[in-house]
Amino acid sequence: MESIDDILLETDDKMSKSLDMLKEQFSGMRTGKASPHMVENVSVLYYGAPTRLRELANISTPEPRLIVINPYDKNARDAVVKAIHTANLGFTPMDDGRVIRIPIPELSEERRKEMTKVMKRMAEEARVSVRNVRRDMNETAKKLQKDGDCTEDERDKGLQDIQKSTDDYIGKIDAMVTAKETELMQV
Repeated sequence: MESIDDILLETDDKMSKSLDMLKEQFSGMRTGKASPHMVENVSVLYYGAPTRLRELANISTPEPRLIVINPYDKNARDAVVKAIHTANLGFTPMDDGRVIRIPIPELSEERRKEMTKVMKRMAEEARVSVRNVRRDMNETAKKLQKDGDCTEDERDKGLQDIQKSTDDYIGKIDAMVTAKETELMQV
């Protein structure tokens, strides 16, 4: 049997997953500065199996505008270069026979604004996800009271707590958007 406390824990868990997903999406977004996150999830066809780049190579950023990829298996270099081209990230990898270097070009003002729009769309999807969790958990709390497993007061307190969690997570999403937008607009 579920209780209001169980519903609140589940609410927090599901909302935090929405926030984590947004963080992951934002970490892969290209800003003016090089970051291993920009390429680590690129899928490389390695011996016939799709494999994440971070599992095949050491990825580092020795300079603010350079990503260096050092594959553990030297035979994987061609597959890595091909995967980066195929991923259409706007990078041109250079294979020097030892490591793969990816210079990160400056973002144009137009591209920055375009990236901001994409970022805001991702954030809105995360907000919708949080609101969907709120709706589902509110319905569960109301059903719990209807079935006689909790009192009306417990249900009302639960609904308030669910709304408070929703407001907290939407606030965190908004803060992430503001921070990422500031980072994106820096030249």
